[in-house]
Amino acid sequence: MLLYHIIILAVIQGLTEFLPVSSSGHLALAHHFMDMSIHLNNDTKLLLDIAVHIGTLLAVLLYFRNDIWLMIKGFFGAIKHPSNEGFMLVTKVLLASLPVIIVGFIIAKFFPGIFYDNVTLIGWTTLIFGIVLWLADRFGKQSEHIETMSLAKVFLIGLAQILALIPGVSRSGITMTAGRALGLNAEQAARFSLLLAIVAISGAGTLAGLDIAKQQNINLTQDIFWAIGLSFITGWASIALMLKWLEKHGFGVFVIYRIILGLMLILLF
Repeated sequence: MLLYHIIILAVIQGLTEFLPVSSSGHLALAHHFMDMSIHLNNDTKLLLDIAVHIGTLLAVLLYFRNDIWLMIKGFFGAIKHPSNEGFMLVTKVLLASLPVIIVGFIIAKFFPGIFYDNVTLIGWTTLIFGIVLWLADRFGKQSEHIETMSLAKVFLIGLAQILALIPGVSRSGITMTAGRALGLNAEQAARFSLLLAIVAISGAGTLAGLDIAKQQNINLTQDIFWAIGLSFITGWASIALMLKWLEKHGFGVFVIYRIILGLMLILLF
């Protein structure tokens, strides 16, 4: 695989992993315009998948290092103080992650590849759920906070995350949409979605790692380290810029972008 293909894919994944847009939609466009499928064998796909997951996971872990430390302290301090802030945050992140873990396992086990390479589906879901994001952002209240949100509402965000198993919906997009609809402001909805990404990326990376472990004669090249580094840098940048933007603005710019991207995918394919 050519180095510039790896660079482009790593940058796309790093930028779109955390934004409320469709990473699968962008990858579909990249494959279409650069015909990268002829350069990608299964082993390379798996290695690249693991590399970008490592890079983006490192980005979100480092960016939210204070929250991570708070959760670690809260977890180990739960025996004495079971309602401490850190432990409650751990509880909410795990509770919101549980539904997609269960349903994702069932789909991977019994219905593998059910939505594979359906670019038309990606186009429509990118478009439709972009509009749903606008509705949530336009009409959702701003009365909640991550720390005070009830476990029932947290679980509803987790149920919404199941929809992210459909390509084009966007995991970040649907969790931010649910957060806004349930009363979080744009910045709080994004922060909680990003904390959920830690579990989601870890799970996806683990599955890819199990797949690669079954392969033989896998060779790590410096290109893979390019992918890790670039996805880390672009992932960090996308988190920082998005949260800065959402402090003063809503999701409108992302809605417009999703609608344009969805229409492009529908018309091109």
